[in-house]
Amino acid sequence: MASVEFPLMADEGSDDLPRTLRREREARERASREKEAKARAATLTHDFGASDSRDERRAPAEGFSGTVVNRFDVPFSHLVAFFIKAVFAAIPALIVLSVLLYLGGNVVKAMYPELIHMQILVTFPN
Repeated sequence: MASVEFPLMADEGSDDLPRTLRREREARERASREKEAKARAATLTHDFGASDSRDERRAPAEGFSGTVVNRFDVPFSHLVAFFIKAVFAAIPALIVLSVLLYLGGNVVKAMYPELIHMQILVTFPN
């Protein structure tokens, strides 16, 4: 049977864990908080923590399992404006990419001169 202990991944505190590991870690943390709360309640002689609203605010977040987006309503004109801006923003990136490819091609051609160099000539009749 495979071991369900993942000490390297689960103890790092990373939020990039799979959902099952995250839930298991949260359940352990919740159990330890409840254990500490019971220990504190046993040592208290007064009722200061009875009306503490911090636990009430935290309770809905513990049962939170995720969100599903069913609809994303964006006006068509806003969407068109966004994509036009994206096209203009991509122009400098394309220029930089073509310069890098040109320089990379020249470096490869200088390092390997035995590669076939082909030139396409386009001529138009008079």
